[in-house]
Amino acid sequence: MLSFEDKLNNYAELAVKIGANVQPGQTLVVSAAIDAAELVRLIVKKAYEAGANFVKVNYTDEVVTRLRYDLAPEESFLVPPTAQAREWTELAEQNAAFLTVISSNPDLLKGVSPERIASNQRTFGQAMAKYRQYQQSDKMSWTGVAFPSPDWAAKVFPDAPKEEQVAKLWDAIFHAVRADQEDPIGAWHKHIDTLQAKSDELNSKKYQKLHFVAPGTDLTIELPVGHIWAQAGSVNEQGTTFVANIPTEEVFTAPRKNGVTGYVSSTKPLSYGGNIIDRFKLTFENGRIVDFTAEEGQDTLARLIGMDEGSHYLGEVALVPFHSPISQSNILFLTTLFDENASCHLAIGSSYAFNLEGGKTMSEEELAAHGMNASITHVDFMFGSPEMNITGITHDGKEESIFVNGNWA
Repeated sequence: MLSFEDKLNNYAELAVKIGANVQPGQTLVVSAAIDAAELVRLIVKKAYEAGANFVKVNYTDEVVTRLRYDLAPEESFLVPPTAQAREWTELAEQNAAFLTVISSNPDLLKGVSPERIASNQRTFGQAMAKYRQYQQSDKMSWTGVAFPSPDWAAKVFPDAPKEEQVAKLWDAIFHAVRADQEDPIGAWHKHIDTLQAKSDELNSKKYQKLHFVAPGTDLTIELPVGHIWAQAGSVNEQGTTFVANIPTEEVFTAPRKNGVTGYVSSTKPLSYGGNIIDRFKLTFENGRIVDFTAEEGQDTLARLIGMDEGSHYLGEVALVPFHSPISQSNILFLTTLFDENASCHLAIGSSYAFNLEGGKTMSEEELAAHGMNASITHVDFMFGSPEMNITGITHDGKEESIFVNGNWA
């Protein structure tokens, strides 16, 4: 039986050796809330032990963030973070690795004007466009892990005694990321091999389109010629492997920008911009979102879709079986990092260049010509369910079952 300290040590090691896969002489940039200092210190230790040249830590404070949204003048949210954008872009060009520790309260910005949130996200997204382009073409290594803050734990386990909530969320995280196993590194290598085999199988099919049918969903997604099914195990420009999400259960590709038709309904709440969007439905014509409704968070959803022209289209389609470990835990984590790995999901916004043959070296214009979407945002939402059926349609019109009743056919 592993102790808490053993599991935390395993988790930090996974973040450094599997997630960011820090190499000797490399810089690691860690971004985290101050609540996560215990985990961050362990990550810094592991990174230096792995040979890192320098570990730069950027801390944020949710209380300070909320104070800004409540009290700062409107024009504050229109000032671009040019210094951060310049620094991060230069660090990416110097082959730094980036690790984000996520611990946000899903209700952090509840009650804040959606206009203020959208202005800040748009300003930040525009300033960080070059860095995002590097990230989405796997120029450098990048990854995300989680840390259970008390506010987040209270949302996930509202019925548990207050003093037990954080411990319960730790247990759920450790299990989801395999940190509770004796050999978590070995378990991850085996897991990535399994996901790669599924990606290889889908790539051999070269489907022209996918048809999704479930309660509230009837959606057809065309795929670009030369699309690539990937999994979260990636290779950066230097040839170093890394895993962008810890945990991960998905295989995913890019839709053809103008090739999405029909409607889709969410099956899990989406935590976005410090607010919850829930029970929403999107309708598409020629790839574009032409109508949308949400029972909760309608204004927030409107701001997301209206972020720029590209946020009216999809950039990712990901397949996750209902019988995945995170789904079977029956825990709603209220953070995309985990919930997207319990359900098939789509992303509003930009495509990943590595989801297209030769895409990593293409210009934005070349990617667009191949049907890839560009946007300053990329937000995943969940639409999978035990009733989900997915059909793959080949270029000669042949239909093959991919998912039946939520799982691989």
